[in-house]
Amino acid sequence: MSSAAILTSIFAALIVGAMSPGPSFVVVSRIAISRSRLDGLAAALGMGVGGVIFGILALAGLTALLTQFAWLYLVLKFAGGAYLVYIAFRIWQGAKEPLEVSGAVAGGASLGRSFSMALLTQLSNPKTIIVYASIFAAFLPKTVPAGVIIGLPIGIFAIEAGWYAIVALAFSARRPRQVYLAAKHWIDRAAGLVMGGLGLRLISGAILR
Repeated sequence: MSSAAILTSIFAALIVGAMSPGPSFVVVSRIAISRSRLDGLAAALGMGVGGVIFGILALAGLTALLTQFAWLYLVLKFAGGAYLVYIAFRIWQGAKEPLEVSGAVAGGASLGRSFSMALLTQLSNPKTIIVYASIFAAFLPKTVPAGVIIGLPIGIFAIEAGWYAIVALAFSARRPRQVYLAAKHWIDRAAGLVMGGLGLRLISGAILR
């Protein structure tokens, strides 16, 4: 199988995974709708960088290490779940706070916070690296061509950042923002519940395994 065919198969599987709802979607959409379009795009870049990190780690064989030392995987799951619960608490806590959205260009500090929050959210779920490794195992040959090694990080970044850029652009539009401002209390509470539920699911999976 050619390098192009291998990459096409892997990227098709990764696109489906990126588009599935989860904590990353909640974080990017909320940042875009409550802060600014640029903040949403910064968050999309954070998701892209996080995806590249997981992709490189999967290629490097970290998955084998996590499989061999089960306790390490459980620790990562617990820590990731705890982070998601923390984010959920912050969202829930700020649900009643009024929000002024001026549409002004976000400052560097705001963009940095949005990028960091998205990156940490992406990295908070160690299951992602297992998914990446499973896809790689299904499509990569025993001897990986150099073109595939070079193309994978580029494609992963394009898929993750590209999809969440679409999410950011969609949710930073005027109508979604107006809906959010009108129902901020309930939307934030719902987002907090979803994020908290995902975090608790990770924690329970680590404890009960």
